[in-house]
Amino acid sequence: MTKVAILSSHNGSGFEVLYHASKTLNIQIPLVISNNYQASVLQKADTYQIDNFVVNATNSDNPDEQIEKLLVQYQCDYVFLSGYMKKLSPNLTKKFKFINSHPSLLPKYGGKGMYGRHVHEAVIQNHEKQSGVTIHEVNENFDEGKIIFQNKLILEKNETVESLENRIKELEISAIIEGFKICLK
Repeated sequence: MTKVAILSSHNGSGFEVLYHASKTLNIQIPLVISNNYQASVLQKADTYQIDNFVVNATNSDNPDEQIEKLLVQYQCDYVFLSGYMKKLSPNLTKKFKFINSHPSLLPKYGGKGMYGRHVHEAVIQNHEKQSGVTIHEVNENFDEGKIIFQNKLILEKNETVESLENRIKELEISAIIEGFKICLK
């Protein structure tokens, strides 16, 4: 069975998607790591009886090295970034297969500072006709890894940042599952 670790800085909605689809995808989630002691993803991992850790600069001299040790210890095949807000070192991204979900149709609206609501604000401000979700491999640069899968939607005439954000979150559920189906083939 393929083992997928989760890295998340906040609520880990993508983690929940993978957890609920784990039997269908034939994956196991043995490990959740956050850089934030207050992240609700940690409580969710506890609820699902999944080992979880906080790894950051306050409790580790080298957070990336500590993350690497945990990924090796738990024999993880993939690492899914579920709203993880820290840049990963090339050392990590070359040793492990990291997958991310991004709330736009990359390469548009990617890069430093382009996450969550910031993306949707830019899409609305630029009067885009469509948006979507991109599942992609992660490298040492923000949002530049190989695209695995994209799921698109057409913006409505009176689309707001809030309505687009909600629609993208719904679209992300199927995109994450489809992206992992492609990865696991």
